[in-house]
Amino acid sequence: MRLTLRLTLRLTLMTLMKPAATTAKAMSSPREVLYRIGEAADILGVSVPTLRLYEREGLILPSRKSSRHRLYSQSDLERIRCLRETINTKKVSIAGIRRLLALIPCWTIKQCPPDIRDSCPAFTNSETPCWMVKARPPFCNSSFCRTCTVYRDAADCDTLKQTIVNHTLAPGT
Repeated sequence: MRLTLRLTLRLTLMTLMKPAATTAKAMSSPREVLYRIGEAADILGVSVPTLRLYEREGLILPSRKSSRHRLYSQSDLERIRCLRETINTKKVSIAGIRRLLALIPCWTIKQCPPDIRDSCPAFTNSETPCWMVKARPPFCNSSFCRTCTVYRDAADCDTLKQTIVNHTLAPGT
């Protein structure tokens, strides 16, 4: 009962405080409502271990407090809803989703120079998305994956396919 009341209050405050569109600025806004892992699980109707699994598999990158506790934003919740729909309705496995996310040509989106692209593990590895690559080139080390356009744009189920198509097909094909 207390948790439900607390969540209702947070959702009400979030509606009053948060702008209608989620933008990069809104994602880092100090006024943005962040949920602890248990609260996020309750809102989404999933278990805490499920959220940890999605993170371990590279499907989500929640924020972290200095104490290393996970925090989920409204855009994280939308991303997880998209994942759940893909898994449950479209019957795509977690490994399949990870492979699809690995197809996003981050080197094209971020306009990496050819020499950096060719030596980048994200370019040569088709198993994991670029934000899961351990040895990132210096070109990417300066950016935080959670706020990178490649990660953010991959959260939208409706435009993910078009993002991949737009950055992989040659013009006119």
